[in-house]
Amino acid sequence: MLIQIISLFPEMFDGVLNASMLYKAQSKKIVEFEYINLRDYGLGPHRRVDDTPYGGGDGMLMKPEPLVSAIEQAKKNDPSALVILPTPRGGLYNQSAARDLAKAPGLIIVCPRYEGYDERVTDWVDKQYRIGNYVLTGGELPAMVIIDSVVRLIPGVLGGAMSAEIESFRSGDEDIEFPQYTRPVEFRGLKVPEVLLSGNHKEVDMWREKQADIKGAKYV
Repeated sequence: MLIQIISLFPEMFDGVLNASMLYKAQSKKIVEFEYINLRDYGLGPHRRVDDTPYGGGDGMLMKPEPLVSAIEQAKKNDPSALVILPTPRGGLYNQSAARDLAKAPGLIIVCPRYEGYDERVTDWVDKQYRIGNYVLTGGELPAMVIIDSVVRLIPGVLGGAMSAEIESFRSGDEDIEFPQYTRPVEFRGLKVPEVLLSGNHKEVDMWREKQADIKGAKYV
């Protein structure tokens, strides 16, 4: 999968996309990342990408011309790619959305900045998402979240064939991950639950399902 990222600050992605699982995905030729610097599509001698909003208001808005030009270039690179816009106005991003995006032939992720963007840009966008009900400085961090959640679902990226299926939110977007334990059996007076040592897989599954509900209620 080719994932193209349109951003004014592409250098922000280096540490995240070139480490751990995302680095391994690239080394296996499963995924490829390409950065498109929005400033290259800015207007005039100063490569301007923003302007004041019609109707007044604080801050600056991203102009449509640079954004659309960058999207069009990305579509030339991969005509079948979906265009994703992280925005507070989008639908709440969840595991179902991640699974859908993991099946896409390619992704183009646009990272807004300033106070937002000219609304006309959305005519070139396929999906709009927010990663939570809070405000961030730009779209780069949401883009990283989306990339990480999508790439790990692509076959061959994780070590175990079922790794992406038997974890948090495995059967629905409301499920919470069950607690897990490893050696030693006892640590500073805290013991591993006996059911996990029993070898009875049916009882283990029932315990995990019950504990997921308890933990979810505890940390809401």
